[in-house]
Amino acid sequence: MPAGVSWPTYLKMVVASMGAMLAGAEVVHRYYRPDLTIPEIPPKRGELKTELLGLKAGDEQDQISQQQ
Repeated sequence: MPAGVSWPTYLKMVVASMGAMLAGAEVVHRYYRPDLTIPEIPPKRGELKTELLGLKAGDEQDQISQQQ
């Protein structure tokens, strides 16, 4: 075993690590509550709540500068 750790100690550590990862994922999903539904029609640009509003202004300025 790595660094001379016994099997029982190693297995306890693996179980504790897995339990902590699963518990952490559960807490994050309960806090953020992801929307897992799949829309039938793709949403139009700007309808998604996940889009960054500040990014849109930058995109428009980039398009204007590219046209000139």
